[in-house]
Amino acid sequence: MEWSSSGRTPLLVCGGLAAIALTLYAVLFDNGALLVPLLGEAAKTQNYLHELFHDGRHVLGVPCH
Repeated sequence: MEWSSSGRTPLLVCGGLAAIALTLYAVLFDNGALLVPLLGEAAKTQNYLHELFHDGRHVLGVPCH
């Protein structure tokens, strides 16, 4: 695979991989930590992200309880 001379391609690849990693973390492991800056500690106690991705976890075969 050839990298562009401008150096933009490696930046896009790294950015894409970071976005994929963040998405996987949110779907598979997060229990509200990503929403704490927006919602405060209620994000952890209410488990908004856990409930949002709960069924998706089961579809992917990831145990969450």
